[in-house]
Amino acid sequence: MKTLILSGNDVNKIVETYGLNNLMDTLIKRTSDSIKSYDSEKTEIPIRSGFNYEINDPGLVEWMPVHKKGDEVVIKVVGYHPRNPQKYDLPTILSTISSYDTTTGHLKGLVDGVLLTALRTGAASAVASKLLAKDSSSILGLIGCGAQSVTQLHALSRLFDIKKVLLFDVDETAMSSFSNRIAMLDLSIEIVASSIEGILNTSDIVCTETSIDVGTGPLFNELKTSEHIHINAIGSDFPGKVELPLDLLKQSLVCPDFLEQAKIEGECQQLKDSEIGPDLSGLVKNAETYAYAKNQRTVFDSTGWALEDQIVMDLFLDLATEFGIGREIEVENISEDAKNPYNFMLKTVSV
Repeated sequence: MKTLILSGNDVNKIVETYGLNNLMDTLIKRTSDSIKSYDSEKTEIPIRSGFNYEINDPGLVEWMPVHKKGDEVVIKVVGYHPRNPQKYDLPTILSTISSYDTTTGHLKGLVDGVLLTALRTGAASAVASKLLAKDSSSILGLIGCGAQSVTQLHALSRLFDIKKVLLFDVDETAMSSFSNRIAMLDLSIEIVASSIEGILNTSDIVCTETSIDVGTGPLFNELKTSEHIHINAIGSDFPGKVELPLDLLKQSLVCPDFLEQAKIEGECQQLKDSEIGPDLSGLVKNAETYAYAKNQRTVFDSTGWALEDQIVMDLFLDLATEFGIGREIEVENISEDAKNPYNFMLKTVSV
């Protein structure tokens, strides 16, 4: 009964072996296919829960479970601490993802979730944008230039011919370092520092991925946008924390990744049920019905869906097995006598 463990270095090795673009392409396809075949009767996904705190370094630790009935339970435990980059030189989001066999409860796999979370968030935005943004979209606006902005650009660049990226961040270092941080993507694009107003006036697609504090949003008010703008709202993930103004949401088709969760901690917490469009699953399954949305304002309210964590973990476990990467460890204490937890002591006594 061994557990396949993938450390952060193992995850990096898998990416290097498989290829960064190949990995993102595969993840986007798996995400789209899995959402299209998603059946709530066969896969149970409750709203995430956890602890948040304000003492010393404010943050939270949450768990995001998904139960694929008759197969596995996947649980991501994620920590969100916005002071990490400046104070500890750590990512804002740290996480691990575990997979359990529902036949026995055996821990099948344990994977570092830092890169996986960024990858799956980018892939989800790409899936939503493919259905909501104009096919000719070429100007991308990034409001917030942290870790998520890199994978958002990468994922969207695999589906759209991005020619220009407009940047805004309250941290000027985050903007000035962006070009170097995306060098491995080898994209032929123009990168321009901008204002939020400039981004909204010009961009076809906008990603908001900020660490705005609870109660201080939205990021802007009463700014003009193009009539066809599509926004991937990434940063709202807590009650009272919003990035987009209510008037813009009411002018847009708003599609949450996970409706019940988004109503508590996403942009959808500002809206009545009647003002919310289809969730991501409904959007993917009924793409033709919502094709008209490409010509109007749209918002993907991304709070993080545990199904996405299961998809990306399964992909990395598959690739780890294929490439022989990772360590198999006997984590669990399996006694030779299942009814005697002290059985290992009998060997000592007999000696």
